[in-house]
Formats: sequence, structure tokens, C-alpha cells
Amino acid sequence: MFHSASNPISSYQKVEYDANIESASPHQLVALLFQGAEQAVALARVHMESQNLAEKGQSISKAIDIINLGLKASLDLEAGGEIAQNLSALYDYMARRLITANIKNQPAILDEVSMLLKEISSAWGEAAKIITSAQP
Repeated sequence: MFHSASNPISSYQKVEYDANIESASPHQLVALLFQGAEQAVALARVHMESQNLAEKGQSISKAIDIINLGLKASLDLEAGGEIAQNLSALYDYMARRLITANIKNQPAILDEVSMLLKEISSAWGEAAKIITSAQP
């Protein structure tokens, strides 16, 4: 019933994470999605290297879910125009690459997706700064 109480660090992290989500702006929520996807890919790499196949698969599935159900789902394809369309295609590409990495057990593909996530996340962070600084 109180499983999380057996791990106080995990409980604290969950409470802190939940508080961050509740107080986050839309830009911060997207940044948290990028962070979660990057962490899941990094964890998948660790599991891949230690040959923990079940955990590797779970981490890759989590990354794919964050990309598809979080990042891609947050796109406004009409208002975002070509940029949103390109991001949608890139998110599809990353999800396919993660599936390939899982099937073929190729850490280089995880590195590729991680690099793409970091580049997009960095650009998103810069755009958010510009938008925030332009607001009165």
C-alpha cells in the first residue's frame, strides 16, 4: 500500500517532480519532457551495456512514450507551420531509431537520439528565453 515509503529518496524525488510540474509554465513543461526523454535514453544505454534487456526495453519504451505522447502531441501543426511539421517528422524518426536500437542492441543509435534531443532541447530553451524576455 505504501510502497514508496520504503524508499524515502524516491518519495522525495517524486514529490519534488510533482511540485515542479504543478508550478511549471508551458515552456517549462516541454523542457521537463526533453529532460525525461534524455534521462530515459541515457538509462537505456546503461542497461544496454550491462545487458539488462528488460530494463533496456522499459527505458526505451519510456523515451518513445515521452517523445510521442508528450513532445509530438504538444505540437500545434496548424499554428506551428513548417517548423512544427519538421519537428513532428523528427520525433517520428527518433521513435523509429529507438525501436531499431532496442531490436539491434546498438548504443550508437541511442547516442544519436540523445544528441538530437539535446539539440532540440537547447533550441527550445533559447526560444523560451526570447519569448519570456519579450513579455512585459
